[in-house]
Amino acid sequence: MTPHSLAFYVHTVTTGTVLGARPTDSADRVAAVLGTDFAEDATGRRTMFRDYGLAEFHFHRDRAGGPWTGHHFSLQVHRLALGPVGLPGPVLRERYGRFAPRLRFEKLRGLLHRRGVPLVEIPEYAANTPHYRTFWQPASQTAVTFVAVRGEYSTPAALRPGDVYGITSPVTADEVAMRSARA
Repeated sequence: MTPHSLAFYVHTVTTGTVLGARPTDSADRVAAVLGTDFAEDATGRRTMFRDYGLAEFHFHRDRAGGPWTGHHFSLQVHRLALGPVGLPGPVLRERYGRFAPRLRFEKLRGLLHRRGVPLVEIPEYAANTPHYRTFWQPASQTAVTFVAVRGEYSTPAALRPGDVYGITSPVTADEVAMRSARA
């Protein structure tokens, strides 16, 4: 793992942003930050996402033809173990350099801990148990999910226990409470 790409992950978890792009930003604002090299997919007339390789930003709108507003973003870290070297996207590669194919959860957690940024384990969705575990950073409302137990059909073959699967923001206190109530 390069020090620069680790800095990217630490900054994202600490701030809940991708290069300053917030999960609630408009599609135009995200494109201004991450560029126009993305794949776009709309599911119906009111939801859309833009895939920048490593980062995906999801948008919603109240009505067809209305303005898109940001809903959340996710870093599809698991793709690095499968994808080409250019997967993070040109803007992230230019800023942070090479990204290793795996991000170890304990490495990320240790770096965050040394900076005084706590991660708190939250209950996992029943469908993901016992294969995944999720930790939450309350101030940034960012969640980090990693492979806890390998599962032949439940986890990507290229990932090992301890590898980060993804990073998502926002994960609100209400969602954490909902997960806790179901646990």
